Amino acid sequence: MRRHLFEDEHDAFRESFRRFLEKEVAPHYAQWERDGIVPREVFLAAGSNGFLGMAVPEEYGGGGVDDFRFNVVIAEETTRLGVTAFGLGVGLHNDIVLPYFLHLADAKQKARWLPGIASGDLITAVAMTEPGIGSDLASMRTTAARDGDVYVVDGSKTFITNGINADLVVTAVKTDPALRHKGISLVVLERGMPGFDRGRNLEKIGQHAQDTAELFFSGVRVPVANRLGEEGQGFTYLVTNLPQERLSIAVGAAAAARAGFEWSLDYVKERTAFGQPIGSFQASRFRLAEMKTEIDIAEQYLDACVRALDAGELSAEDAAEAKWWCTELQGRVLDAAVQLHGGYGYMSEYPVARAYADARVTRIYGGTTEIMKEIVGRSLGL
Repeated sequence: MRRHLFEDEHDAFRESFRRFLEKEVAPHYAQWERDGIVPREVFLAAGSNGFLGMAVPEEYGGGGVDDFRFNVVIAEETTRLGVTAFGLGVGLHNDIVLPYFLHLADAKQKARWLPGIASGDLITAVAMTEPGIGSDLASMRTTAARDGDVYVVDGSKTFITNGINADLVVTAVKTDPALRHKGISLVVLERGMPGFDRGRNLEKIGQHAQDTAELFFSGVRVPVANRLGEEGQGFTYLVTNLPQERLSIAVGAAAAARAGFEWSLDYVKERTAFGQPIGSFQASRFRLAEMKTEIDIAEQYLDACVRALDAGELSAEDAAEAKWWCTELQGRVLDAAVQLHGGYGYMSEYPVARAYADARVTRIYGGTTEIMKEIVGRSLGL
């Protein structure tokens, strides 16, 4: 089914970004996977080519276009080329962290931070998850005690995407530990602040080139001027931004499923067994037909969600449905894709093998499948 989401400017953007990936990312990606991190210089290259901060106003050096369809293009192209971990770092920067600065930062904060976010000089992260505390944000133990014009931050965070590279970390803290949700505020911790330390770059079963880190705060003196929005409103701000975050994950998941399907289709046309292409066997045809059908349907729903987001109408429930369905679909499709590739699907030099390992976490981060179903279920009045 033909998609009607994109216009000429998105197609031109896609071609430009595809060339950027083929020149600046793909030739080096295997080394980054071994290194466990994408070099900071690549963010600078992305920024200079207009692939960071597309929604940042032009006066701060951004693209000045608040249109999530450009973000969709980036997710689809990084996945198509099999450079998922690079796409995750850029997607976090553009899709998930940037809205906090656009919607909550005051004029001085925007002038301080937005130019660097758009150029790639300032890489961003968001720190919510703590050891032993995942979805239950109200139970976080990281505190920010007011001391005149500063907050003294103590605690730790874990599983932080861009955790090693990040210069600006939007951090959820308890400014009033006696309260649960209403005690949460958001402060920006900056690289180099005394007492702000990074732990190890965590070893994962997938997304190897994505730097995922533990962060430690010991008496970090953060200026009150680094608080985003009002004190005690952090949980509300997090919840407000979660639909876009979850849509971003869903878009990437569907794109990964599409890539896995296309790799498999090409493979079964070439690989022969018993004197004929394995794609000619009914079992292969049926499985590929199922994959294509489910992906086509998912893309149509996602395109509707993207239009709703750009119109300011995307609900938490719609985003939750997109997130759990598309990430579960991603897992099913890539599992079938590995099976269709046979033994070669288990070899890491094949993109389908890397995509299979990369996919598992998408059903966990950004809200687990179980939490997504709970959100949808509660909306039914149950």
